[in-house]
Amino acid sequence: MAAKEVWVSSNHRVLGFAMAPPAALAATGVGIVAAADGPLTQTIGWAFAGIGAIMLAGLAAQYIRPRVAYRDGLVLFYLRPGAPIEVPVAAIEAFFLGQGPAHLPGNRGERLESTNLVARISQKFPEWEHVLVKPALGRWCEHYVTISGPWCEQLDGELIRRLNRRLREIHDAARQAAPAGAAS
Repeated sequence: MAAKEVWVSSNHRVLGFAMAPPAALAATGVGIVAAADGPLTQTIGWAFAGIGAIMLAGLAAQYIRPRVAYRDGLVLFYLRPGAPIEVPVAAIEAFFLGQGPAHLPGNRGERLESTNLVARISQKFPEWEHVLVKPALGRWCEHYVTISGPWCEQLDGELIRRLNRRLREIHDAARQAAPAGAAS
């Protein structure tokens, strides 16, 4: 199995900021344990430290998890818990920027817009028309995968050019490797 090639990372800045409250909770717990004068206080301290550590571990897992990657002829979309959604690279036609609702926590009903990453999937692959994903991370319908921009690295024209260039390289290599006369 080839190594995974990360195409789009998660938003490290947002996830880094999100780690501050659980780190503070864990540190507070450790401080309570250190200063505890009885078993109840010590138990409360260990609970704080444990909850903070679990939250930090979950955020750290998201920090290192990409949004889009490539491995062995498959484009990997990380848009739900667990294993990535593996789509044959031949099904992916292009990447481009889109605009849509930000779906950020705490926006108090304001309609915030964000720049999103969109992948277009060929209609020759009907099995990839609709896939269930975590709504906060994106949508997948009508052969379009929309990845919510706030949860990705910065989305700009250079990233889109890099993605489409790499996609074209892989498609070209597959065409060259196909036997003469083979249907594409």
